[in-house]
Amino acid sequence: MTDDTESASDYLRTGPESPCLLLAHGAGAPMGSAFMEEISGLLAERGVGVIRFEFPYMQQRRNGGKKRPPDRQPVLLDHWHSVIEQFHSVENLFIGGKSMGGRMASMIVDEAPVKGCVCLGYPFHPPSKPEKTRTEHLKDLASPVLIVQGTRDALGKQEEVADYQLSDSISLCWLEDGDHDLKPRVRSGLTHEQHLISAADAIAEFINAQSAS
Repeated sequence: MTDDTESASDYLRTGPESPCLLLAHGAGAPMGSAFMEEISGLLAERGVGVIRFEFPYMQQRRNGGKKRPPDRQPVLLDHWHSVIEQFHSVENLFIGGKSMGGRMASMIVDEAPVKGCVCLGYPFHPPSKPEKTRTEHLKDLASPVLIVQGTRDALGKQEEVADYQLSDSISLCWLEDGDHDLKPRVRSGLTHEQHLISAADAIAEFINAQSAS
């Protein structure tokens, strides 16, 4: 693995070999989306390697297939396990992802040979359905988890998350006025770039701390 981005049929690799974050995409955008590109580059600048991959349904779309909805949860989790198996020998290995990808990672982190999990915009509930929470497994997690969340994320606002019962192993990094993509409104006086930099800083600090433990 090199310090530059390498394109491969199944993976995009950025930054050093270790520590390394296996990073999954969200439901609608591929591993090469602008968000995934920028956060990977910022992490590489901070000494954290990133390996991006795609779930089967997104691979099929990229290879000329029609746009289709995400795979069912068992398929997503099985694919996560297969990716971890390929890179389990990497020293100081972490898993995580954007939205759905991060949620799936958090569901297997306790059983995976990794040091922790990073979630960028965790989907605590579906849009406009705050009563349908996706937090049951988060109550008893033992592995270190960092969730980077915008305070006005429509899938989990700060005031909503404050009422959830979450494991003590979970750390939350709140980005003021950020939406599900961590993007603030212009009137906030903040920029998306600033929030992505803050996210990368928080992730690098988390990964370095867990790597040293």
